[in-house]
Amino acid sequence: MAGRVGKVVTLYLARAALSHPAFCGLSCAHLGDLIEELAVPWDARCESVLQERRGGPRRRAASAGPNHRLVFTDQVLVTLTALRLQLPHAALAALYRVSRPTVTRAVQEIRPLLARRGFAVPDRPGVRLRTLADVFAYADTEGVDLRINGTEVQVRRPRAGRPGRKVFVSGKKKQNTAKTTTISDGQGRVLWSGAHRPGRQHGQTAMRTEGIAEQFRLHPQVRVEVDEGYRGLANEFPDQVSAPPKKPKGEVPLGDQHAWREARRRQSSQRICVEHAIGEQKKWRPLQRYIGRRVVSRVVV
Repeated sequence: MAGRVGKVVTLYLARAALSHPAFCGLSCAHLGDLIEELAVPWDARCESVLQERRGGPRRRAASAGPNHRLVFTDQVLVTLTALRLQLPHAALAALYRVSRPTVTRAVQEIRPLLARRGFAVPDRPGVRLRTLADVFAYADTEGVDLRINGTEVQVRRPRAGRPGRKVFVSGKKKQNTAKTTTISDGQGRVLWSGAHRPGRQHGQTAMRTEGIAEQFRLHPQVRVEVDEGYRGLANEFPDQVSAPPKKPKGEVPLGDQHAWREARRRQSSQRICVEHAIGEQKKWRPLQRYIGRRVVSRVVV
């Protein structure tokens, strides 16, 4: 009896600790809404797996059979904690007095549900942006000016001689990285993050392969602020894409130099909010340096 009471107390303390924003990264209200939102697709997924395993409808009443070692709420908490702090699954398992594979299985089940949620739209409850086309359609409808910028996440370096070893080597950071592109609005709120590519590929190339040129042609009213790395898009769509002004060539009057610096400063102040959005994302440890397998980094990020 004492052992059972001790286990209940341990589970309660572990849940209380991981519910803190320092671990899960969410406020209590946001965490409660997230758990309520994910409960329905999680139940549907579990029922689908069980039906496929049985080969037909259930024969016993609901909730019959063995209970989960980690209930759904705890599965969400360990997944958020693992994603935010990149804690070892063995450490999370010790908190709940379960095996490491139990925590790993919970993370693998909850992580796809989080990825399918998409990105929330400011002041539009229930609306989610999941693709680049959704972002441009939203910006065209609401008249929102977009900001685009890329970032890199350091990943593990493979062994020497392994095929494709140089694909992730970034020419900018001189490290093994994975690139991702973030789009925000004028207030620094993230609308989309995607176009995950190996570090060797240029950020502009990644967005072109995602179909951004087609989106500009489909939505000619959308305006975008970018940095110097997207100069090709600014040259192709000068009325839609704003890049930093080019530096005057040769000997120019001092007034022209000051005018160029001022124009560059104004454009940078318009674009800086996407840098702030990326900075908020970097509070999650896997977006600073991902220590797992490189092939899984695309799914996690």
